[in-house]
Amino acid sequence: MKISVRHASHPDAARNFDTETLRDHFLVPTLFEADETVFTYSHIDRFVVGGAMPVAGPVKLVSSKEIGSPNFLDRRELGVINVGGPGRVTVDGAVFELATRDALYVTMGSKDVTFESLDRREPAKFYLNSTPAHARFETMKISIGQAKAMPLGDPAQSNERTIYQMIHPDVVRTAQLVMGMTVLNPNNMWNSMPCHTHGRRCEVYFYFDLPEDARVFHLMGEPDQTRHIVVANEQAVISPPWSIHSGVGTRNYTFIWAMAGDNQDFTDMDFVPMDRLR
Repeated sequence: MKISVRHASHPDAARNFDTETLRDHFLVPTLFEADETVFTYSHIDRFVVGGAMPVAGPVKLVSSKEIGSPNFLDRRELGVINVGGPGRVTVDGAVFELATRDALYVTMGSKDVTFESLDRREPAKFYLNSTPAHARFETMKISIGQAKAMPLGDPAQSNERTIYQMIHPDVVRTAQLVMGMTVLNPNNMWNSMPCHTHGRRCEVYFYFDLPEDARVFHLMGEPDQTRHIVVANEQAVISPPWSIHSGVGTRNYTFIWAMAGDNQDFTDMDFVPMDRLR
């Protein structure tokens, strides 16, 4: 297991960040390494973002000093979405097979969690989000077909897309974690514009389905102090509650969003008028 720690940043400080400092605080550049679990622990809502890519054999979810409990999920819950080849997650003896874009919610109190690929030539890539939890619910697989699908957007605004609510109150009970996927149609590049903030929750964006030479310009910052981070395939951005979160790509892409905070209301957004943006 590899884990790095990020501290929360005040918006007044972030106004003065140069490109590298902004990336050091908010970009998660590497999530998948062969036969490793790679985590970033953010003090923003104590959100943990990471990935597991088993190749030679199974990879076990283990705890660390940063997590602070004997088992990773003693006081946490976990969301898993597979973005690689077919894989398998075993939770306390129960086996869940995940095709690409299938999700798994793993409840607080689970002790023994193992990730493995069904074909080492096409390894699974398990994208992981974990948040503190106060109650134990039910571990559940959510296939992409079981997700709540919401087609949105307009070709005139280059944002035709489908939002798949997967680990969401309408689909599965959780303590606070909300997680899903947005797929942009071909020739559509924008997401979440007009933009918004929600001071009651933080959010993490994970971008994938990008070719090697494509990039997403992730927009963040206060509405009148916007900044951007250039994001490559399979990288994530931690978005603090005071920041907008929007993006545009050099081509269409897919991203996974995950949220934690005071509520689980997907519609809890403070929209920012376009004339406020600077």
